[in-house]
Amino acid sequence: MLQFLIRRLTGAVVIMFLIGAFTFFLFYTIPQDFAQLSCGKNCSPENIAVIRENLGLDKPITAQFWDFMSGIIVGRDFATGHCSAPCLGQSFSTGDFVWDSIMDRFPLTLSLTVGGLVIFLILGLGSGLLAAWKRGTAIDKTVSGASMLLSSFQIYFLGPIALGIFVYSTGWMENPKYIPFTENPVGWAVGLLLPWAVMATIFTAQYTRMSRSTMIEQLQEEHVRTARAKGMPARYVFFRYAWRGSLAPIVTILGMDLSGLLAGGVVTEFTFDLAGIGRLAVESSLTKDLPLTMGVMLFGAFFILLLNIVVDLAYAYIDPRVRLA
Repeated sequence: MLQFLIRRLTGAVVIMFLIGAFTFFLFYTIPQDFAQLSCGKNCSPENIAVIRENLGLDKPITAQFWDFMSGIIVGRDFATGHCSAPCLGQSFSTGDFVWDSIMDRFPLTLSLTVGGLVIFLILGLGSGLLAAWKRGTAIDKTVSGASMLLSSFQIYFLGPIALGIFVYSTGWMENPKYIPFTENPVGWAVGLLLPWAVMATIFTAQYTRMSRSTMIEQLQEEHVRTARAKGMPARYVFFRYAWRGSLAPIVTILGMDLSGLLAGGVVTEFTFDLAGIGRLAVESSLTKDLPLTMGVMLFGAFFILLLNIVVDLAYAYIDPRVRLA
């Protein structure tokens, strides 16, 4: 297990470095003076030269890349002050430190992810298990049909419909907004309830179909049939043997979905006009803000790699046949 962790963590560091290098050098193919971008349109050559020196843009590209990557570990000094590790640079467009900008947006993205995750896992896994338990009955057909229908929807389609019905037409709900949980837990939940409901609708359909199909496959396995032949109660066999075996593929997809949501749900945030990590990524790309774009990409890549490692470790506990040698 320890060797596995060391190997995966080493690989994750290498991948993070390659992502940072690719993004950094790719941006230098853009015919754009980043000092001019930071200064604005009406800016004298003297001011541009000062900004270029303050941002380190007067150095060779390789030196700038080294300063950026080393700053993640030990921090960096800028004309505006010291940027503590993990320092992802200073935004060209706003002058703020990138890590601070990401941390300002991350609580909203985390709230969206956690709230939606709890709802769609409970509904998706619960309805999928119910359909598998009642396989072939009217309940199974109803759940399967509903999941097939809902899985065809997308957030950018369902979100505006939900806003039109529950916010603009009936006035039953207010426009989604983010209130920090520490300030007002009730307001936090109410403000994000509609995005959670839309996300849960989309993802519940996916997890319902997946949990039902994997559960039915597990019920055909030999060890499950053997347990039934020994006279064990059907409910015990269903949850003790079949359900545990069906979790492996679900955990895989969950890790991918969760990492994507934490990296920034761009469509969800734009649909409901919420300023999270996803919106920050789009804004940094539109303004050609290299440090901010790299920071968001590395932040998202970190969660994707981390959750992939967590998923691999979870296999060892879900399925005893898995050996992480």
